[in-house]
Amino acid sequence: MTKHRISLIATVLNEGESIDRLLASIAAQTRQPDEIIIVDGGSHDDTVARLQSHTDTLPLTALQAPGCNISQGRNTALEHVTGDILVVTDAGVRLANDWLEVLVQPLLDDPALGVAAGFFEADPYTVFEAAMGATVLPLADEIDSATFLPSSRSIALRTALARQVQGYPAWLDYCEDLIFDLRLKLLKVPFAFVREAVAHFQPRGSLRAFYKQYYLYARGDGKADLWRKRHAIRYITYLVALPLGLYLSLFVHPAFWLLLLLGGIVYLRQPYRRLPTAMQRAPRRDIAAWAYAIALIPIIRVVGDVAKMIGYPAGWRWRLANNPPDWRAVPERAPATR
Repeated sequence: MTKHRISLIATVLNEGESIDRLLASIAAQTRQPDEIIIVDGGSHDDTVARLQSHTDTLPLTALQAPGCNISQGRNTALEHVTGDILVVTDAGVRLANDWLEVLVQPLLDDPALGVAAGFFEADPYTVFEAAMGATVLPLADEIDSATFLPSSRSIALRTALARQVQGYPAWLDYCEDLIFDLRLKLLKVPFAFVREAVAHFQPRGSLRAFYKQYYLYARGDGKADLWRKRHAIRYITYLVALPLGLYLSLFVHPAFWLLLLLGGIVYLRQPYRRLPTAMQRAPRRDIAAWAYAIALIPIIRVVGDVAKMIGYPAGWRWRLANNPPDWRAVPERAPATR
């Protein structure tokens, strides 16, 4: 029977407030990784000291790469990996106790399987974060396992495949895990969706932080030339359909308000459908908390869309100026592993 070696990697930057939660959840795993490699991108807080404090109790190697982005940090970790199965997670998460065991099991059972895609759920500590989770994070029943692109908060794969696609795109600072997934798809390796492998993710706790997050995500989309149709639909909705609907409602016939109402229902249906699940994990569930969450959802949705509409052209400007590599080129055969 083949003995597999499992390597867990992550990158961190100024995660002093959350890194102990991640490491404690790793220490509590029902199956332990054989090695853990975490790369710090140049933290100015006590992140590195906290990492070093766990090296006696975990098979942890903490590396420092000041100034690296997330892709470069993960690639630095990948260079040091010795396991044949690579597992990736991220700062700011709390892993379910059986996360690693459940996530890697399909790879252990089926040698032909290339990638095991775990799931992630909102882990709110405030009512605001519960509303944020309902707005931006899908529920499991929304996932199409055939097309799901896993977040690098929760993914396992053959190390040789990660090296074959040359790791994460070092030129890309956000949306890097989508490009990583899409390059794996180019290899036509089988993916498995592992719903039970859950990483609990804390949503952003303020509109300012959320705006920045979604601006950077959309800028990454522009840099990588991702989701042109989705972004075009958003521009058309806000810059054409909505102004036209308001004009018709105000100056042509009041019945057009009904169309705007129906559009709003469609726009907000999924977040409100998710809200009961998200509120189950909220610290408060009284009437005031529910009213606050219900009122927040359209605000969060609009802020996110505005951030995307501003971030996407910024990414395209960068793309036109820098001419990044063609990530759609099929990767060549992997180099020999260690």
